[in-house]
Amino acid sequence: MNTPVFSVIICSIDPLKFAQASECYRALLARDPHEIIGIHDARSLAEGYNRGLKQSSGDIVILSHDDILILDPAFGRKIRQRLRDFDLLGFAGTSRVISGCWFDAGRGWIHGVVAHRHDKIINLSGYGTSPWPVVDNIQAIDGMCMMARRTVALEIGFDEATFDDFHLYDLDFSYSAWRAGKKLGVCCDIPVIHQSSGVYGKSQQEYARRFVAKHGSTFGPCSRAPSLRPEGLATYFSGHQPLLAAWQFDILQRASIAERRRHAILHSQAPAPR
Repeated sequence: MNTPVFSVIICSIDPLKFAQASECYRALLARDPHEIIGIHDARSLAEGYNRGLKQSSGDIVILSHDDILILDPAFGRKIRQRLRDFDLLGFAGTSRVISGCWFDAGRGWIHGVVAHRHDKIINLSGYGTSPWPVVDNIQAIDGMCMMARRTVALEIGFDEATFDDFHLYDLDFSYSAWRAGKKLGVCCDIPVIHQSSGVYGKSQQEYARRFVAKHGSTFGPCSRAPSLRPEGLATYFSGHQPLLAAWQFDILQRASIAERRRHAILHSQAPAPR
């Protein structure tokens, strides 16, 4: 059986970030045949990823931001094995799309574990880690890093006409894959640091409106107001080693249970709406 080839596609206008991301993937995939494709003049992420997919030759594509750091040396093996059962994988996502933000369905419907760096402090956010290590029945994933069978990515493609900027390309791509009958999953056991928490301004709101116009008739009923940010446990670390020590199923489960209890207490104490 031939070893699958990885094609890593990174859209980046920052040479230093691109070099750092490329070096990270070269180290992770040192034992796997791979190629790294840089798109440095993308008109949008949808257009850039479509162009990268056309240039790619691998069996597996990794569509990656230039500001993530993956800390799992078994990354390549895990993704190879899991894409035998899944079509598209991510690190965070939702099992219920109700709007133009993947996390709006809230607690119980959002899944994954992601660390975000703020200066020298790392914030570990866990949204839901069961079943471990891969949550299935996912409808859409966050686009900081998406891993897919190349045939699936080419079949679904990115809607660069509707999403002609840098927002909602990921939600549209992954939700379109789910609507097409593809199997999506969220990997919880691969430590990853994202250097950004995302920007949710007026531009994002416009593309969320476009997403709803395109897909809104397929949403389930919305029983809650949209969230300002993903809800999850928040624990701060000063370096990689303590972060890796905490990135374990039992620890994350206990932290999630404690956070759910805290959340329930806070809501039970909140004044009733008038």
